[in-house]
Amino acid sequence: MRAVVQRVSKASVSVAGEIVGAIERGVVVLVGVAHGDTQEQAEWLARKIAGLRIFEDSAGKINAGLLDVDGAALIISQFTLYADVRKGRRPSFINAAQPEAAEPLIEHFAQAMQKHGVPVESGVFGAHMLVEIHNDGPVTIILER
Repeated sequence: MRAVVQRVSKASVSVAGEIVGAIERGVVVLVGVAHGDTQEQAEWLARKIAGLRIFEDSAGKINAGLLDVDGAALIISQFTLYADVRKGRRPSFINAAQPEAAEPLIEHFAQAMQKHGVPVESGVFGAHMLVEIHNDGPVTIILER
């Protein structure tokens, strides 16, 4: 699994002109699933993101995590994180898991985040989504497991 984690002041996701998920302070997590990814990987990723110290503490140092700042997560499935562009100009997505394998892992990841105490909002799997991100910092972290 791959995730791009962006610290945000606020973010939302819309499908067909309607907001389906929105958060204030927290993180947007763009998450992709590859062939053979497991629930164990989803749980590791959730644990890692829930504990990432990427927010400023009271002393102004980047030393606080999501729970410390009462942050939330907006989770967006994104198979394009597994794009292969080594040949030609058209990306290949052969490394991305098929929807029937990816969707349950994305849902498991979201549930694991909630088990760590992080409020979660999500996009709609497989839908064309418009994501509004107010990247704070900017702080962007790439994780893979």
